[in-house]
Parts: sequence; structure tokens; C-alpha cells
Amino acid sequence: MAFVVLYDAKVLYPSTLRDLLIRIAQAGLVQAKWTDQILDEVFRNIGENRPDLDPHKLARTRDLMNKAVRDCLVTGYQPLIDALELPDLDDRHVLAAAIKVRAQVIVTNNLKDFPAAALEPWDMEAKSPDDFVLDQIARSSAAVYGAVQRIADSRRSPPATFVDVLAMLERDGLVESSAALRP
Repeated sequence: MAFVVLYDAKVLYPSTLRDLLIRIAQAGLVQAKWTDQILDEVFRNIGENRPDLDPHKLARTRDLMNKAVRDCLVTGYQPLIDALELPDLDDRHVLAAAIKVRAQVIVTNNLKDFPAAALEPWDMEAKSPDDFVLDQIARSSAAVYGAVQRIADSRRSPPATFVDVLAMLERDGLVESSAALRP
């Protein structure tokens, strides 16, 4: 049975990493979750950093994300927010959503903002995307390898090979995971 993970905004921002994390969920390794508030942050930042991107295409990407992973959207977590304490108060909504769905892992690049002491009462931990993907490789290297291959197969303009996708993931911070998947 797949365990529940919550993806934070910063791991959903880079497109290749986002694609891999979604495909890991589609492979049944995890039950991936996020919130509209997390997606608002993702797409607001993409829009600010890439004003050249068509807002309609960004809205379509968001819609496709929500359709790609069954039951991914967390709702009803807002009443928990004010009762939580984290180093960055703006991250409390992430922890509240994780608590609501009883996530075992929060996948985030902001590990310092989710200290073990704050997560321990909820029986969860924060993991970097690289450590998280390494864990998935240990569980099923074939599933993760297949996810990377499907990303490569989906790239048309420009086309990409498996090794090209690994290089993209490495730029997104998956240094050890990319090395573990290299042929």
C-alpha cells in the first residue's frame, strides 16, 4: 500500500522534478497530496519568474496536475493552521495539510523550516526531493527508471533522452538520485 506524501511548492516548481514526482505517484509508489494554496504559490512564482509563459498554458498545467493524481487536493486543513508552530509561519499551511491527510513525509527543499521536533508529534518527517527519490529507487528502481524514461519519451520540442532527463533532474537538485539511475 502506498504511503501518503505531501509535496511542497518548491518541489513542484521545477517542471522536470514536478513531472517525476507526479509519475512516481502514478506508478503507485506513493499517494501524493498538495493543496490549492501550494499550487497558488507554485504558479504565482512561475508567472513572476517566467512572464513569457502563457497564463492559459500555466492554468492548463495546473488542471492537468490535479487530474494526473487521484485525490491529490487536500481540503479542510485551514482550521489547523493557527495552532501550529514552525520557524516560518508561512509554512504552517503545509504542515496543516499534511496532518489532515496523515502524511508520513513532507517533500520539501526547506528542511530547516520543518524541524523534526515540530513533525514528530504527527509521526511524519521532512525529506529533500533527492532523499525522497532515492527512497523510491530503493523501493522500486524499475518504477522510478520507468518514470524517467516516460518523461524522456514525452519530450518532443526539443526531444530528450533518458540521460538528458537525468541531467535536468540533477540541475533540479536530484544529484544522488540521478547518479543512482545512470546506466
